[in-house]
Amino acid sequence: MLDWGELWPPIRLTLELAAATTVLLLLVGTPIAWWLARSRARWKEAVAAVVALPLVLPPTVLGFYLLLFLGPRGPGGDVAELFGLRTFAFTFTGLLFGSVLFSMPFVVQPIRNAFEAFGERPLEVAATLRASRWDAFWSVAVPLARPGFLTGAVLGFAHTVGEFGVVLMIGGNIPGRTRTLSVAIFDYVNTLRWTEAHIIAGGMVVFSFVVILAMFVLEKRFSRLRG
Repeated sequence: MLDWGELWPPIRLTLELAAATTVLLLLVGTPIAWWLARSRARWKEAVAAVVALPLVLPPTVLGFYLLLFLGPRGPGGDVAELFGLRTFAFTFTGLLFGSVLFSMPFVVQPIRNAFEAFGERPLEVAATLRASRWDAFWSVAVPLARPGFLTGAVLGFAHTVGEFGVVLMIGGNIPGRTRTLSVAIFDYVNTLRWTEAHIIAGGMVVFSFVVILAMFVLEKRFSRLRG
């Protein structure tokens, strides 16, 4: 018999992880995207390559090194001891840290593209009106880059929901603590519980379709506004 009480914890955990990851990525990714869009440093593309590395790096490779980093013998373990913990591995904090790194290019790149799209002219106009750089950023750059923020938020959230390799390496499969939807599907398939696997997998297919449709609608709407 289908146990909905067993299905709800991974759903809740995945949504919490995706929401927290998206918020942190918007906070951390925005200054990175702004610097990449405006800096003239010769090595900025090297930084951009590091940010985009999760696009091509196998998730298990990133998860392996994060596991070493967050483990009791890594730097993350030293930080964990300050909070009375032995390690951040196999915890929600570890999942969040890994998700932020793994989904970063999906948030940073759309915001960077949006910052680059409007050029220097709006900021120059704001400067002639005696607006400080801080004021110009919030009153001019951020509103003009709104499509990039929306795209980045949607992609970051959706990508976190679908994570598997990284979350499995860092968090394992602890029910109620680190067992996300993608890990739950893997576990149900391994134990031949096809009904539960079908329900979660089908729900994620629908979710993915809605995300892609929303992206197309947003892109079309903003294209009309720009036109």
